Amino acid sequence: MNEFNNAGGSGNASSGNTATGGSLSGGNRRRFPRRGGRKPAPSQGVAAPVSNEARNLSQKGDVLSSGLKDALTLGSFEGAVARSQAYKPEHATSPRGEGAKTRPAQRQGRRQQSKPANQPGAPVSGQKPAVGASQPATGKPVAKKSSRKQSGGRRQQFPVKIELATTRGGNISNDLPPAGNHLRIIPLGGQEEVGRNMTVFEYGDDIVIVDMGVQWPEEDMPGVDYIVPNVNYLKGKEKRIRGVIFTHGHLDHIGGAPILLKQLGYPPIIGRDFTLALIKHKVEDQEQGAASRLKIVRIGAKNEGMRLGSFEVRFFDVEHSIMDAIGIALLTPAGSVIHMGDWTISNDRIEGEDISYKHLANLPRPTILMLESLGAIKSGLPPSEREVHENFKSILSGAPGRVIIGTFASQIRRVAYLLEYAERLGKRVALMGYSMKMNVETAKELGYLKTKPETLISINDISKYPDNQIVVICTGAQGESNAALARIVTDNDKNVKLQKKDTIVFSSSIIPGNERSIQRLKDNLYRKCDNVIHSDIMDVHIGGHSTALGIEEMLRQVQPTYFLPVYANHYMLKEAAKIAYRVGMPEKNVFVLDNGHVFETDGKDATKVLPKKVDSSYVFIDGLGVGDVGNVVLRDRQMLAADGMVVITVVLNSKSKEIIGSVQITSRGFIHVKENFDLVNETKRKVQKVVKDNTSRETSIDWDLIRNQIRDVVGQFLFTKTERRPMVLPVIIEA
Repeated sequence: MNEFNNAGGSGNASSGNTATGGSLSGGNRRRFPRRGGRKPAPSQGVAAPVSNEARNLSQKGDVLSSGLKDALTLGSFEGAVARSQAYKPEHATSPRGEGAKTRPAQRQGRRQQSKPANQPGAPVSGQKPAVGASQPATGKPVAKKSSRKQSGGRRQQFPVKIELATTRGGNISNDLPPAGNHLRIIPLGGQEEVGRNMTVFEYGDDIVIVDMGVQWPEEDMPGVDYIVPNVNYLKGKEKRIRGVIFTHGHLDHIGGAPILLKQLGYPPIIGRDFTLALIKHKVEDQEQGAASRLKIVRIGAKNEGMRLGSFEVRFFDVEHSIMDAIGIALLTPAGSVIHMGDWTISNDRIEGEDISYKHLANLPRPTILMLESLGAIKSGLPPSEREVHENFKSILSGAPGRVIIGTFASQIRRVAYLLEYAERLGKRVALMGYSMKMNVETAKELGYLKTKPETLISINDISKYPDNQIVVICTGAQGESNAALARIVTDNDKNVKLQKKDTIVFSSSIIPGNERSIQRLKDNLYRKCDNVIHSDIMDVHIGGHSTALGIEEMLRQVQPTYFLPVYANHYMLKEAAKIAYRVGMPEKNVFVLDNGHVFETDGKDATKVLPKKVDSSYVFIDGLGVGDVGNVVLRDRQMLAADGMVVITVVLNSKSKEIIGSVQITSRGFIHVKENFDLVNETKRKVQKVVKDNTSRETSIDWDLIRNQIRDVVGQFLFTKTERRPMVLPVIIEA
């Protein structure tokens, strides 16, 4: 859905074929009556009676963090905000613009050329205090997410076909008027999918970018390795880029850096130590020696602030499933943007203190909260961190044979705990998967992971120890065909052969789109092992994304002027918007953006979404090329995958205009020729007729005409006989 409400105080909305404001259509969203005819101030939450479910949970004080206890006391559990007290906005949403009904035609991406390196002004650190400097230390964060296959560097920009386009509705133009004294927020990815996270912030002549992630291909993208954001909007603006801030080290936030940084002339990159180390590895893997071109600005442990042109930047700690995750506050004369990156609110932490975000409510107004909303559809509390770790202790101590744990390569904090528990039990731990080994080695170099030398062993040495003393930690829990766990289950690994007494643990969440591959992997593991453990039967994983309860609590703590849910599928963003309405935010102050939308505010009355979008179409990476696979190529792949191909070879005498020998029919993925002689022979006769009807002894041969006629006539004939449409490739040889 593309429609938006009028945004901001003045509500100046742009009509036509783009959206201009809030997120939920008035006809579809249930409206809740307000009590006593009074509405709360936009920046304040609504205290409500506590539901029975919330009251029961609040009594479990021994398993709740203080932040969640406060949330339940306030009645911020989903549904605990009584509908009788919720604010009812007094205006309806704008009708859908005409242009929102159709998608723009897609253009094949042209080859992207890398720009010469520019040296934007480097940030000056240490001048501004960090937003969270006074907050208590939280200990070292957790580690999460997947490390999936990443091929070399191809730059590709194009949508596959209309169904795959990401620039929906509206006029598309990368030539916007100067921002002037307006703050612009432009998501180039992450608003309609899980992954490809990248957002551009623009004020005056200055640009700051947050994250450069990848998205994994969908089922109808055969041969595509991954997808990166389209940076055409930034071409010609490279010298205005003051820095790229990376919130953490997951691939959906840093995976596009090796390609995009090169395209943009290597602007300064800003992040914490572990994040920067992972980026350096990715860049070097992509192109040997490229890491030396990086202009690195390190964020210290005290979250020192810095200035990037017109932007005053402050950093603060967030809870996530990977070490060194940060949130960002961007202060401009037009308002303050709070970008949380990926975040969660832990339940029953095993170390460190709970993080409060109430200090963010004191930032200069208006404040714009950009909140990752993957958990907007999840109710209740997240799993207890303490219970998950107790389960791991029990699994390791009670396993009759080897323990094989599949998890994300970035879950370094969890790997550290597993190493600690294995040491106590006298077990040996072997790592499998390139990204797992690289991340563990990086964490050891930074001092984030400490273990005895004898605990970690090579996978080649596991046969030297009894099975019940071996723990294998590997990648591949998402069902990736080339990952370690897939090699193990298919008996393609020379060191690990599954046995019935082995215990397999899936310590990971399911990334949307991987459901089928994970199910197949589980089926195969259940056939070979008696002990397969996953989150459906035991809490063995803690996600790094908060539930709807946490989103409510964050809105109450920060009390933003405007709310922009981000980094999730569109329906999740809409659900996050509903949560904002429940806690009392006016509908005109909530924006659900698509990729390419341009949110603009002057900090006063003019807050809106511009009628024009910037280009945010897919950039496919396939092998070592970037930009050489367009919508035509992908359409051909889809056709080949669906109906196969038929190659028709004809040798034609250029003088007599007669066919020499027999017409050759070659089928791949369409029919088995030897079992369909009648169809093949009839196809040959069709070809012979086409050649006869389109040639004569008196005229020269029109080779293109004959090829096109064969393609059309044979294609229609085969569809009539089989109701399938194979790709028909005529090959005409002149003799």
